[in-house]
This record gives sequence, C-alpha cells and structure tokens, in this order.
Amino acid sequence: MHFTSKELELRERIITALHSSLSLPLVLEATRAPLLELTPADHMGLCVMTPGPPLDFQWLVPGHRLTLLDEYPRWADSDFVRGPIFAQPNVVLRDTQMLPRRALEASALYRRSQELDLRLEHVMAVLLPAKETLLGAFTLYRDQRVEFSEHDAALLTSLTPHLTNALRNCRDMQAARSGARLLEELYNRPDAGFLVVLPPSHELLRSERAKVLLDKWFTPSDLHASGIPGMLLERLNALARMHPDERLKHNPLVALRGETYLVVRFIELPQPEGPAQWALSINEVPMSIPLPQHMRQQLTPRQVDIAQGILRNWSNEQIAEHLKLSEDTVKTHVRDIFGRLKVDNRADFLYQASHLNRPI
Repeated sequence: MHFTSKELELRERIITALHSSLSLPLVLEATRAPLLELTPADHMGLCVMTPGPPLDFQWLVPGHRLTLLDEYPRWADSDFVRGPIFAQPNVVLRDTQMLPRRALEASALYRRSQELDLRLEHVMAVLLPAKETLLGAFTLYRDQRVEFSEHDAALLTSLTPHLTNALRNCRDMQAARSGARLLEELYNRPDAGFLVVLPPSHELLRSERAKVLLDKWFTPSDLHASGIPGMLLERLNALARMHPDERLKHNPLVALRGETYLVVRFIELPQPEGPAQWALSINEVPMSIPLPQHMRQQLTPRQVDIAQGILRNWSNEQIAEHLKLSEDTVKTHVRDIFGRLKVDNRADFLYQASHLNRPI
C-alpha cells in the first residue's frame, strides 16, 4: 500500500524510537507521539503476557493513564479484543472486524469505559508473539466515532515486526538496564555465548560459552585479525549499514554443520553517545527441532506433518516420499506454511522454531 512522504517520515521516527532503548517503558514513551500521529489515535497500550494458565499480563500505557486498564483483571474475561487477535497472531485487526457495533456497545468493557468517561469508541490491535513464553497485545484507541481504516491497519502492519523485535529485546535485557550490568548479564548467561563488538571489528567482551562455541565451529583460517570469525564480522558490518527494515530480513545468521545449526543473533545496544556496540548471541540448535505449540495451532494436520519434515531437514522430495504425496503438493504446502507462520524461508523457519522452543 502506498504511504505518503509524511507517513514515511513518521514511520522512520517510530522505528528509531523502537531501537532507542532496552527499557520497554522508555521505548513506548518515545514511540507514543509519532505513532499516535501516524495512525492517528488518541491512546495506545501494550499488554505484555506470559502464557498460562493462568494468563499473566501487565499493561504498559505511555502518556495519560487509562483507568479502565487499571481495572483490567476484573474485565479480562469479557475483553472482545483478546479472542480475535489470539486467533490471528501478527494480523492487525480493527474492531469492525471483531464484532458488530451493537455488540461492541453492549460489551462490558465499552460500558465501563463510558462510566469512566473515557469514550473509547474504536480500537485496533495486534498480537505480537515474541517467543513462546512472551506475548504482547499492542492496542490503539480512538475517542471519536471514526473507524480505523484499512490504510491505518496497513501502517500498523508495517511496524509490527519492529514492535515484536523491541518487545523481545527489551524483555531479554530488562535485568540489565545500565551498560555495566548489561555486560555482566551477557557474560554470565549459561545458555548462550555472547560477543560484544564495536564495529567494524573491535571486540569488547567474549563470554566463556562463546569461546567454546567459536573454537568448535571455526578454524584459525576462518578468523579475522581481530580473532572474530570473518563471516560474523561481515554480517555485523552489513547489518550496521542497513535500514532497520532490512535488518529484520538478515538477522539472525544460521549455519549448518552435520546434525547441528549455529544460530547467531545480532542485537544493537543503545548508546547515549558515540558509535553503537552490538551483542552477538550465539547458540547451537539440533537439526531435529520440535514443532512449537504456537506454530502447531496455526497449521492444518497435514501442514503439521510437513512442517515436522522440514524441522528434520528433509527435502521436499523426502517429505513427499514419507507422506506418499506428490512433490508439487509438498511445495504448495511448504509455501502455505511459510505464509501462515510469516517466515521467509527454511532457515528462518528453523530459527523461529528453535527460538520458540528455547529462547536465545
């Protein structure tokens, strides 16, 4: 969909704001003004959830507090937004697509908003599955009886990958708000190796786990003069030059050797001044990866069978032979699976599945 120059300018400001901090409240506050102007809307909120049961949630609302959300636990079971967005993760939905106007006005949440003189007349929302243990429901509200349009939804859709990325990065790093604590947190994590690098090639930190993994995966001839594998520096410096939209397509880096994948995720660390440093999260993932429940719920039974074949690193021909299908049928299913799960290719699917099974 075509965006105006003003909309593109606001979108750039929003993306910059989403990468401005690793504190989720600060990110939302920085994002608030340009995002409410872009859509436009009167209020925004992010409900951060840990899947249950019970479903644990926390509302983060920049700007003026919405008293209705302070009471949300009381009204959560009658929230007409939650069901539709959970049924279609990553899809921006307007209230007109969720229920008829008469049903909206009869809902407990709408009636309570009127009692509190909030006048929340229209809503647009999207579920952001950051990982299997972390979900975000991002919601925009309008006070006036002016429906959100298809164009408004397209604008928000263009930002959802960046919203998801910000949610995941901020929650991964929430225990490390300052630079010193961040390095300590990265260094002490037992489940992943970390490098911290100042581009183009200055290494600031290497955790013990990173030393083990890099020694295992790379030979001395693979190393740059800095001691960092050349392929990692090449990807890092390419990412540093890219627009954030392009970064999403090229992050992470996935390599295969034998029965194991090496997955490297590149995280830009906000700096108050000076050039940005990057954390490289390094993890091994076995070739045979379980299909996460979140993905399974979005697929048909036949697509589940084929997805499991992909996770075993089988070719389309091998999957077809195993399931007694034609190779063309398998190709069609694979394309539909990637579309439903919003992944770009096999490497991206393998990474996303491993990430949901074991966040890295």
